Order: sequence, then C-alpha cells, then structure tokens
Amino acid sequence: MDNDTSEFFLWEFSKNRELQIIHIVLLLILYSTTITGNLFIITTVVFYHQLHTPMYFFLMNLAMQDIGLVSVIVPKAVFNSLMNIRTISYSGCIAQVTFFFFFLTCDVSLLTLMAYDRYIAICNPLHYEMIMNRKACTKMIGGVWIASLLNASLHTIFTFITPFCSNIINQFYCEIPYLLKIACPGLYVSETGVVIFSAILTLGCFIFVLVTYVHVFSAVLRIPSVQGRKKAFTTCLPHLTVFSIFMFTGCFAYLKSMSDSPTYLDFIITIMYSIIPSMMNPFIYSMRNKDIKIALSRLFGQMSFRFKEV
Repeated sequence: MDNDTSEFFLWEFSKNRELQIIHIVLLLILYSTTITGNLFIITTVVFYHQLHTPMYFFLMNLAMQDIGLVSVIVPKAVFNSLMNIRTISYSGCIAQVTFFFFFLTCDVSLLTLMAYDRYIAICNPLHYEMIMNRKACTKMIGGVWIASLLNASLHTIFTFITPFCSNIINQFYCEIPYLLKIACPGLYVSETGVVIFSAILTLGCFIFVLVTYVHVFSAVLRIPSVQGRKKAFTTCLPHLTVFSIFMFTGCFAYLKSMSDSPTYLDFIITIMYSIIPSMMNPFIYSMRNKDIKIALSRLFGQMSFRFKEV
C-alpha cells in the first residue's frame, strides 16, 4: 500500500450489534457531558462580569479547546458505529490528525499558561495587572494557537509523507502511534523525531508547572490569613488536578506497548486520555472554585426566572 490510498480501516469495536449500541451510547454520554460542561464554563465566564480576569479567560479558552478535541474524534466514531462501517478517507485521516494535535497542544500550552498566571498572582501580586493585562493575555493565546498549529502541521506532514504498508489502524480514530505502526519499516524516522521533540517539550511544560507550584505553595503557606490560604489553594488545586490527569493518562497511553490485536482495554485507555480529561475539567473547576459556583448558581437562577416568566 502506498500513501495514495484513498481510505483507512479503523478498529471495529465489535461485530455484535448489541455491543455496538453500547459503544455508541457510551461515546454519546461522554461527548454530550463534555460539550455541556464546557459550554457552561464558556457561558458563565462570558456573562458573569466578575470572571473577566486572565485566569478565567484562559479557562474559557481551555473549555473551547476541549470541545474541539472531543469533536474531532467522537462524532466520526459514533457515525461509523451507527452505519456499521469502519472506514475513514485518507484526507479525513489527515484532517483528524491535524486538528487532534492542534487541540491537544493547545490544552498543554494553556494549562502551562494557567500555572504561570497563578504564579504571578500569588508570588508577585503587585505587578499582576501590569504583567497579565488584556493585551499580554491576547498575545499569549495567539502564540498558543500559532505554536499549536505549527506543531500539528509538522506531525501531519512527517506522518503522511511516510509510505504505509497496511491500511488497518488498530484504533477508533487516526492516532499517530498507530499510524507509525503500519508505516513501512525504516521509513518513519522523521515523524519519530518530531514525536520525541514534542514529548521533550511536553515534559518541559510538566517540569515548569511543578516548579511553578512549588513556589506557589511555598508562598501560600506564608499567607498569614487562613481564609487567604484557603482561597489560594482552591484556585490552584483544580488546575494542578486537571494538569496531572491530562499528563499521566496521556503518558500512559503513549508509552504503553501497542498490541497487534486491539483489545477493549486499549479502547478504555485511549478514552481515559483523549476524552475523560476534557470531560472532567468543568466538574473539577466547578467543585473546587467558589467564584465558578456562584456564577453558575446565578446563571441558573436567571435562566429559571426567565423560564417561569415565559
């Protein structure tokens, strides 16, 4: 098979129709929960004026990226199961890889920026408004998008210039490790190099976040007010939790050995890093963040009042 092939065959969850229905229902539940939760975060930040701060500006962008991330892979998987097919076109696979890596890189970058934001707010509060002003935040988000698009383009180019010796992808969407597995032997060195480079950058982000939070928690413990310490912890812990879930599930999924015959365990592991973090983000931030709770309760209160008026 050469790289002019018109389509790939994705992993078929099961030939049993009942199990396919379970697969569809599971994906739809995860997808609808992710979309709903992140839309609530976006709506709350947009309409609640008190949340118009850099931290929530980054959180809103993170929610947008999470919606994009799951939308790249889940609808196609559900459509294939509904229609009882397992194909994806060559161009569709290229688009899936590009957008998936774009949103994935955006997530890592935004979580790193949010750690930096917390560091400035707690360790250098007097200069916070000067450093994290609207113009600076907009430039940071623009930089995230440009860097993410560049990273996604590099992965896509170096993956698909490689000739493939098979057209069977043992995953329910086009994922680079599984594409490299079907590449002709010895012809995927370039993409492997890009993957290693991205892994090093991701590790760098992880170390940066850890070092940042060491300084943050050291500063928090020196706050004399118990209420002040509690507020600082409640704004930092959700972010650290989200970042840890995202990193550890992703590392486990990419570092595990890939079997020649896919299993339901492989499917669950992939779900754990590609969908679950995006789904959990709104719940983690809502449960641990008092400002988000207040904003959501007021938003629901206004919606309920308007509904009663109608």
